[in-house]
Amino acid sequence: MNKYAIIDIGGKQLRVEQGRFHDARAFAPIHQTVACNTKISVNRVLLIRNGSSINIGYPWLDNAVVKGRILHSCFKKKMIIQRISSKKKTRRILGYRESMSRFIVDSICFGREKLDKP
Repeated sequence: MNKYAIIDIGGKQLRVEQGRFHDARAFAPIHQTVACNTKISVNRVLLIRNGSSINIGYPWLDNAVVKGRILHSCFKKKMIIQRISSKKKTRRILGYRESMSRFIVDSICFGREKLDKP
């Protein structure tokens, strides 16, 4: 819990730790599928905490990389959108499921040193 990084991926900021899996919205363009066990590296690292030292980027840290691999693709919980017209007494229910990719973080690197797992 002392060592983590905050990355910008898929338009959102995620707090990632080494050895844990996370869900992200977009790794590739929409028409391209990403296979299992594909190695990824994220250079958009906003913050790295290693024990009591905190490194903050403006906007990103130079020489900071979060490396991992994609486990599988999955779907998020279904979003339900209701449109109600009060005067006409009509209701319309729409919904969709957002496609996600589950990935695991293998290592967090800052500069030339690799932050070890506690």
